[in-house]
Amino acid sequence: MAHPDSDNSNASAPWETKRDPSGKNVLKRLLPWLGGLFLVALIAWGLWPKPVIVETGVAARGPLTVRVSEEGKTRVRNRYVVAAPVAGKMRRVPLKPGDEVKAGATVLTVIEPVVSPLLDPRARAQAEAVVSMHEASRKRAVESLEASRAASKMAEAELERVRSVTKAGTMSESDRDRVEMESSMRAAEVRASEFSLQVIDYELAQARAALERPEASTAGNLVEVKSPVSGRVLKVMQESEMVVTPGTQILEVGEPADIEIEAEILSRDAVTIHPGDSVEIEQWGGEAPLAGRVRRVEPAAFTKVSALGVEEQRVIVLSDLVDIPDTAKALGDRYRVEVRVAVWHADDVLVVPAGSLFREGNQWKTYLFSNGTAKLTPVEAGHSDGRFTEILSGISAGDEVLLHPPDTVKDGTVVVKRKE
Repeated sequence: MAHPDSDNSNASAPWETKRDPSGKNVLKRLLPWLGGLFLVALIAWGLWPKPVIVETGVAARGPLTVRVSEEGKTRVRNRYVVAAPVAGKMRRVPLKPGDEVKAGATVLTVIEPVVSPLLDPRARAQAEAVVSMHEASRKRAVESLEASRAASKMAEAELERVRSVTKAGTMSESDRDRVEMESSMRAAEVRASEFSLQVIDYELAQARAALERPEASTAGNLVEVKSPVSGRVLKVMQESEMVVTPGTQILEVGEPADIEIEAEILSRDAVTIHPGDSVEIEQWGGEAPLAGRVRRVEPAAFTKVSALGVEEQRVIVLSDLVDIPDTAKALGDRYRVEVRVAVWHADDVLVVPAGSLFREGNQWKTYLFSNGTAKLTPVEAGHSDGRFTEILSGISAGDEVLLHPPDTVKDGTVVVKRKE
């Protein structure tokens, strides 16, 4: 007979932990540790330094030209301002800008006499008073002339009596001379009175004319203003009919084909420019730049306020175009262009892109691309045209330099070239 407790001999006590015979409990315990290790690995991979993507350029030998760039404008070399030579009423100018004119043949406008001005009541009263004054003066002159004639007539009669007495020998020669002189003086007074009467008549006619408004007669009184040179009309300052005074500007005449380039250069740059320097004219409307030569650098500067409100000293530099192509003959007066004047040139120098250089203090430096890392290298820079800079020492031809390196690039930083 079996023992009653024989079936429960292998059974566990209720308080004992049950064991999983398949090992799943061990895997559950390892899962949190595996997740933590994976998270640490992700953080380490994220913090691991990655190569910086950069662009590179190559130091090479070649020509370099340094130019001063400034905005300029075209202008007619010889321009003539036609002004009114006399005062009068100018007729309407029939010409327009661009019309062709010929020297001494094309009539620009005609000036005719003006009508007498209107008199206000006060001016008319004054003019009438002047007429009355001259009329009274004339009456006085007439009476004075009559008196002079009477005195002259009496002196001539006295002279005749003296001559008859002198023949009889009863009068001395001195008395006779005195009577002859008196007769001559009286005759002269008559002539003077006649001249005074004529003067008063003229003054009276002038005073009466001030009260009248006669029609302006153009017969023989027209003045034709002709073109002084052959060319074209550049600008019409006064087109409508008007009363002009001597010196009133009417229009400008010149030859648009004979143009020059005017540029206002900063004075610190103008000291490096000399007559004969080559010039490139860009942004004139064509694809290829135009060639030119500096003709004159004006000796005096002037003050000009920039767009930022800064006062600048500028100098006018004049340039002539060389071998003007047919496409550039459409350039006219006051057209905007871009002027680039060559102030330094070398045929064979070591140059790098200007964007590869930066300053640290007073020293120019660049980053060399060396075996996948950035190497900080000091260099000695020379002339620059804005795109390329001359290198005097520090690197050699064929070295690769970083272009516009970001702030994350330091000496020894791992870099990689940007793929095209």
